[in-house]
Amino acid sequence: MPEKFSDQLFSLPVDNWDKGVALVNRLYDVAEQGSVYSEPSEHHGHTIITASEVSVGLGFGHGFGGGSGVAPAEGDEEAASVGEGAGGGGGGGGATSNRPVAVISISEAGVRVEPIIDVTKIAIAAATAFGAMGLMLNRMKKLAR
Repeated sequence: MPEKFSDQLFSLPVDNWDKGVALVNRLYDVAEQGSVYSEPSEHHGHTIITASEVSVGLGFGHGFGGGSGVAPAEGDEEAASVGEGAGGGGGGGGATSNRPVAVISISEAGVRVEPIIDVTKIAIAAATAFGAMGLMLNRMKKLAR
């Protein structure tokens, strides 16, 4: 995967449509083939390729509004002025991430695909599940009394 896109969050002001399109294109560049599959490398008669999971997320929004009304002048409750106003704004953001999911090994004996198991993610998921079960059991015991 190209180093310039690795788990990178960025924030840039966007002055016009063309700059916005260029920014979105930077996010989509992450999903190119070189990001998903690494360049093959030779090691002791084996060709090794890593496969990665690539995620891209983005969001944006825009709003505008206007209004008019009567506002009292400062210091004088009798004198009033009519005012009008309008405004608008927009914003957006995006993020990318990737993680290796498998190693593909090609040799004379054949092709092997070895999954990469993220033990930390499994441990966090198990701790969360057991914690939630413990809280629910505790709550059920209190309700049974």
